[in-house]
Amino acid sequence: MSSETVSQLDTEEARTLIETFKGSLESIRIEVGKVIIGQEEVVDNLLMTLLVGGHCLITGMPGTAKTLLVRTLASALGLSFKRIQFTPDLMPTDVTGTDIIEEDANGRRTWTFVPGPLFANVLLADEINRTPPKTQSALLEAMQEKTVTVRGSVHQIAPPFFVLATQNPIELEGTYPLPEAQLDRFLFNVILDYLSDDDELAVVERFTTRMDVPEVGAVTTPEQILQFQALVRQVPISDTVSRFAVNLVRSTRPDDPIAPEIVKRYVQYGASVRATMFLSLAAKARALMMGRYHVTQDDIAALVLPVMRHRVLTNYFAESDKVSVDDILTQLTETVDATGRTSKTG
Repeated sequence: MSSETVSQLDTEEARTLIETFKGSLESIRIEVGKVIIGQEEVVDNLLMTLLVGGHCLITGMPGTAKTLLVRTLASALGLSFKRIQFTPDLMPTDVTGTDIIEEDANGRRTWTFVPGPLFANVLLADEINRTPPKTQSALLEAMQEKTVTVRGSVHQIAPPFFVLATQNPIELEGTYPLPEAQLDRFLFNVILDYLSDDDELAVVERFTTRMDVPEVGAVTTPEQILQFQALVRQVPISDTVSRFAVNLVRSTRPDDPIAPEIVKRYVQYGASVRATMFLSLAAKARALMMGRYHVTQDDIAALVLPVMRHRVLTNYFAESDKVSVDDILTQLTETVDATGRTSKTG
């Protein structure tokens, strides 16, 4: 693939790949729509996650079709799919796989690695906060390094590899909250909310009149997904827009000079540099999905909540005054102006 930016469109290869991307994106939405009703914003966020090559945390109430959504999207993308139901008794080898002793025809015994469910393109980590930290750490290695270590041997996970993890926001008894280091590895924290009344009615009508789930066809391949990821990184972003993203993230840190009053009062820890990187990358994917070949400040502002809501830690004053992280981040998008400067009021 040419190293020229896609905005120049000066190679036949780039033009062809962009047209393929447009057609594939529309086909994916059609295929997913056969099963999933509504939740267009959530679907787009998951697609951005895949285009960036990140991981996504999906927070939603029971019965909001989190598992069905991920399985359907994996089928539409033509990717292998595995699901792990996280439980308190789950061990790391249940996730990574393990070595077993095999005996050949001559009676010689050798160690053979049997891969676990981590070895898939799309891994659904269902109720990820229900398993102990030891198992979560095994998943963390896979998320960050794309490797699995068993008995001192390192095994590579073939790309593309995505972890789409779910958690229930209301059942906290018997759970193991994810450490901040692991939360920071997730590109997005997407809130899967209830459907509108019309969409809920459509769901009832669709799934109470047939026994089977509509068949979803694969419209892309793993190789194409990797090509699309490279294409996203070629989308240009101006210095002004980059500065806007940097200042938004810096303004979440209470000790930073540009932090507004609301952050200094209610935030204990702000977002890391990884948030700035993910914000810029996701904005590139959003721009390309919307048919543009450059990133705007609207792209950055639209992604502030899913990128940073799990990276900003509030203090007890926020809890006392019932000020949520989303409230703070929403105000920040209004506090930082078009030039990237941050007002100290707010």
